[in-house]
Amino acid sequence: VRLVESGGGLVQPGGSLRLSCTSHDTVFSIAAMGWYRQALGKPRELVATITSGGSATYVDSVKGRFTISMDNAKSTAYLQMNSLKPEDTAVYYCKGTPKVGADYWGEGTLVTVSS
Repeated sequence: VRLVESGGGLVQPGGSLRLSCTSHDTVFSIAAMGWYRQALGKPRELVATITSGGSATYVDSVKGRFTISMDNAKSTAYLQMNSLKPEDTAVYYCKGTPKVGADYWGEGTLVTVSS
């Protein structure tokens, strides 16, 4: 297992969660990490990505609410999710992009936003 995710759970609308994704690769071999999500019956979509240099991108629907960051020393990416909405409910997957070789995925962590 090259990626270990944690932090999912049940939260009320307007609440916050922080997801973590730790890569077993060293920081020197990681080019970028990203978070994707897949809601029931829908295709997987990009949420946010960050390069090892700290450049981040977001899907429009989460801009201003979600923040992606990476701790290079720990080879760990985080997704801070604030002001959560029911439509954020999904399985969230972490993806690692190595400098050499194919991308690899975590097993996913479920986020449920419901009152």
